[in-house]
Amino acid sequence: MPIFDFNQEKKDAVQADKTYELIYSNERVPDALHPIMLLEDREGKLLHHSSGMFTAPTKGTAFIYDDEEKSSHNILQVDARFEKLIKWLGENHIMVRLSGATTDSGYAVYKIFETGVAMRGTKISGENGFLQFMIDRLLQSDAPSREVVDFDEIEDSDSMKLTSIQSITDYLMCAGSTLPDNIRLWARRNLAVAKSTEVTPEERRHAQRALSIMLNIQWKNTHFQPIDPVEARRILDEELYGLENVKQRIIETIIQINRTHTLPAYGILLIGPAGTGKSQIAYAVAKILKMSWTTLEMSSINDPEQLTGSSRIYSNAKPGLIMEAFANAESSNLVFIINELDKASSGKGNGNPADVLLTLLDNLGFTDNYIECNIPTTGVYPIATANDREAISAPLMSRFAVIELPDYSLEEKRVIFTKFAMPKVLNRIGLRAEEIVITDEALDAVMDIFKDTSGIRDIEQAAEHIAANALYRIEAENMVCVTYDAAMIRELLQ
Repeated sequence: MPIFDFNQEKKDAVQADKTYELIYSNERVPDALHPIMLLEDREGKLLHHSSGMFTAPTKGTAFIYDDEEKSSHNILQVDARFEKLIKWLGENHIMVRLSGATTDSGYAVYKIFETGVAMRGTKISGENGFLQFMIDRLLQSDAPSREVVDFDEIEDSDSMKLTSIQSITDYLMCAGSTLPDNIRLWARRNLAVAKSTEVTPEERRHAQRALSIMLNIQWKNTHFQPIDPVEARRILDEELYGLENVKQRIIETIIQINRTHTLPAYGILLIGPAGTGKSQIAYAVAKILKMSWTTLEMSSINDPEQLTGSSRIYSNAKPGLIMEAFANAESSNLVFIINELDKASSGKGNGNPADVLLTLLDNLGFTDNYIECNIPTTGVYPIATANDREAISAPLMSRFAVIELPDYSLEEKRVIFTKFAMPKVLNRIGLRAEEIVITDEALDAVMDIFKDTSGIRDIEQAAEHIAANALYRIEAENMVCVTYDAAMIRELLQ
């Protein structure tokens, strides 16, 4: 481990001029052409893997290469997203290994790995995993605005050195620019509560828990990439047989992204009989949009507080289901699948839980009682399902593009059973197609048994039952192939 004169280093740093210029890049994968930083290396000393340490800067910074001469290499350019991270590495004397390439302009750095700490007693948040976590977050963020106000410099930085929760402190210092401004300021206030000796242990615990939840969410921008209509149709066809008009309406609703690069103003409300594939459509749309998804089961929610969370004044306080959905997805851009919207209970006299969703649907931001911060919702796309249109309030209905799903005809159910449901079951349980035969009369019997049921859930369960029975006969009775006629089907399913 090399020995550095840290006091002299700090004196040199104070006298140093700012050697680098900021590059405002949005590249997600750095390489030699789009590096994290560019180091001065006129003598060609830096190798593909170069170990050393950044100086602790005040005006400028450099990289001290761990060679025999302890050569110093000024930073010429740095991606603006990484400026504070480099400062943090220098101030904490963290040893790193750079991966880079020599170019005509200098040594282009595209990877940074932590290898240790050069000064005993210096606290760091974790090993290389924490550094890589911050780097990944910075790479997924957009370049800061050249005119952005630096709230870190406005506030008293000395009062914000919260070493008791070191990883949160370090993250805010190095990657705080990836947070929306209101969340960034909220986080610093909660850090103050988390370290304060003038509040109760419960208040400190709640503040730290809230910080952990919020900082583990990737706060993404809301510029969405265009969708491919052909690929979207393929995904819908995989999940849903028939209902061509329905699939066309869905694509027409979400393809607005191609022109606006923002989510449509209205979510989708799928109304139809049980078992018609409403949930499968919702999952397919999330796949088309390439977004994380979460579900809210409104039939099991009987109190608005389940959605909005409880105040921190209670010892057992916790976030609501909406906030937990953001935390579980670890993303601010996600598809909310709201199942059985028509079955939302009016609750225990505290209001209708369904009405809480209005703030989520209006894209004006959502405030959880536990978190106590306005959560941006412009990256949320809601998809709701319902069986009964009349049971949904007019205000909720007006927030959606309503798409009604008709029930399947008997002929469509026949095709779904033979071409989709049965092959899917056989593949899952390991049966070969030649090991089971269902005659036309047997298929007619299946359709007749379920002719008065809506949706396809019953025929899917019938396929499961028949396949399981065939597998049993093959394994237990040593049959090579099981052939089902109408009588066998009726005996099995009725």
